[in-house]
Amino acid sequence: MERGSVRRITVVGEEVLSRPCREVTAFGTAELSALIDDMFLTMYVADGAGLAANQVGVDLRLFVYDCPDDEGVRHVGHVINPVLELPGPGDRRLVDDIEGCLSVPGAAKEVPRTDRAVVRGFDQEGAPLVIEGRGYFARCLQHETDHLLGHTYLDRLSQRDRKDAIRQMEERREEVFARRARKAADLAPRL
Repeated sequence: MERGSVRRITVVGEEVLSRPCREVTAFGTAELSALIDDMFLTMYVADGAGLAANQVGVDLRLFVYDCPDDEGVRHVGHVINPVLELPGPGDRRLVDDIEGCLSVPGAAKEVPRTDRAVVRGFDQEGAPLVIEGRGYFARCLQHETDHLLGHTYLDRLSQRDRKDAIRQMEERREEVFARRARKAADLAPRL
């Protein structure tokens, strides 16, 4: 049985998505544990691979993920107060790939990201974490860390591509919201 409650996912244009989040200073609390449970459940209902706290309206530096890498290995966890490290210019390989976002419902565009990334942070008890990602998982780590800095993938697009992504969202968002609502309703009897 899934723990937690499904929360409303913020949508691009809401202020909480466009400002840097606050550091988490209290570890090991029931509130932090409940937030992480809520974020995982919300991410699963929305069919996401990652979810940042500001995407559920909470202004804290925290994200959860359940994301495969390019070899199909599943990575599941959370990171608090993440710091992203990317390869240096000589070791960096940029890959253009399709990226979507739960806060830009129904839209997807190609975004260049490095094929490797490391995130250093903490777990909910305050123990240090180092998470290394390659391929799609590296993309996820970069995408979620961007959220906590007040950015969405739209900020990495040309003006034309950004307008196209907003148009896609406007055309498809109601369908996406309806699908999420159905999935949440299907879970309700088990919660």
